[in-house]
Amino acid sequence: MLNYSHDPGRKKGVIYVSTLILLWIPCGLEAQDLSKTSAVQPVNVHERVKSFSPSSKNAPTRTVTPRPLLVQPVPGAGGVARVPGTSDTTENSFFPDSFHDWLTQSTMTGDWAGWRTWLTRKGINIAGHYFQDSAGNPMGGASQNVRYAHEVGVNVDFDLKKLTGLSIGLFHLTVTSRAGLGLGAKLPALDSPQEIYGSPTVRLSLLSWEMPWNKYVTTDVGEMNAETDFESWSMYWGMNNYCQFESNAICGMPQSIAFNSGYSYYPTAHPGAWVKFYPAGNDHYSIQFGAYSVDPTIGNTHNGWKMNLHGATGTFLPFQLVWHQGGKDDYSGPLQTNVKIGGYWDSSEVKNVYSQLGTFEIPAQYLVSAPVSKVRGRFGGWFQFDRMLERDENDPNRGTSFFASFTWGDPRTSVAPYFVDWGLTRKGTFRSRPNDTVSLGMKMLWVSPKLTNWVHELQGTGATGIYKPSGEHAIELNYGWRPTPWLLIRPGAQYIWSTGGTNKYKNPIILDFETGITL
Repeated sequence: MLNYSHDPGRKKGVIYVSTLILLWIPCGLEAQDLSKTSAVQPVNVHERVKSFSPSSKNAPTRTVTPRPLLVQPVPGAGGVARVPGTSDTTENSFFPDSFHDWLTQSTMTGDWAGWRTWLTRKGINIAGHYFQDSAGNPMGGASQNVRYAHEVGVNVDFDLKKLTGLSIGLFHLTVTSRAGLGLGAKLPALDSPQEIYGSPTVRLSLLSWEMPWNKYVTTDVGEMNAETDFESWSMYWGMNNYCQFESNAICGMPQSIAFNSGYSYYPTAHPGAWVKFYPAGNDHYSIQFGAYSVDPTIGNTHNGWKMNLHGATGTFLPFQLVWHQGGKDDYSGPLQTNVKIGGYWDSSEVKNVYSQLGTFEIPAQYLVSAPVSKVRGRFGGWFQFDRMLERDENDPNRGTSFFASFTWGDPRTSVAPYFVDWGLTRKGTFRSRPNDTVSLGMKMLWVSPKLTNWVHELQGTGATGIYKPSGEHAIELNYGWRPTPWLLIRPGAQYIWSTGGTNKYKNPIILDFETGITL
């Protein structure tokens, strides 16, 4: 029987609340609309687990409790680490028994005197996150600036079988609030060095009904985005492998697909649905098809709760084949490997690639001669590979993972028809830091050769003050410090070649700082 009594201990309550105040970061920032380069999810705190509860490995949802499956090994017999449970003393109290207990519990707010566990057992799983991205360029770019942005989000997932006794799936709800400015517009950069920014807006990010019909078929329908399920991340140690980086070029998904199509991205929600088939009745192989509304206005501030097709220009139709190998988790069994091959058709009528010349600061007097025309439909594809390279023999909580991807877009309409990214993450940087990470990643973006050739020809006519677009490449190195299971502090550095896609500005060095809290 759970006891919901409140602990009257005043001293530990003061410590707890005081530390919360120190962690809060106020902001008063200008509004700006979401853009495709602001379109992905938070790090660590939004790194989603694969199941609705730890015991249900094969549960279909990937949109629930954002708690990374991190561990805190302690020395065991023969020097081999063993894994203890988290120290959560908030089952019978709203405040932990000690400051140490607070720092070692799985979430910052704990078990809410047992109510959180009680709700989960009844079928209502509530989770939340806060994170912030800060970045500045001490050198390079058009000017030197510092920018800050943050996001607060709440997820509520309902296990309808537990709630009703009927096997009718799960219901998901995610609401986010985002505010802050992006550094990318000031550099300028084609891909934002921050994974988030946006206007102060409370936004519906997910409202869907997911139904596992049997071991062969699962469906999901509602207000959602393609980023969650197509050309997306894999999970390692319960963490989103792409979002071990602050750069929006890497985190979430390879960014060029958002440039080149009507691909929908977090935190926006579009009318959509998908169906996934498991031919072998397990997750070793899957075939997935989806359909999402294409709405170029959905990121605007006043459309945070838009739930209709007004303004839609077409339908984004992706498919994906997945091959998966691995054990029950990343701490035992075969090393995880994933291969994903996919493509899409976007039925929208859009302007061709020459309409994107303004992105590269081409003066207006030259743009009038660009051969802009309309195209009905656009297409593209991708290949993704990721693998756990090794697991330490003497400590399974430490290991190394790798990913790489190639994305291709319709040459008629794609400003970035070729895009490559890769990343390497080491978990357990030192024996005494099994949950810390060090990550090195890179993105390579090539601008459409049609634009490069058009500007080259324009320069040949004697036009001045224009720079030939070719591409933008960037590299990032960071260290993820996890002093508690619910707190991530990640400083890092980035370097961008040909920022903005041309050689107009000096290559910038960016210092970034990221903080994530699992509430």
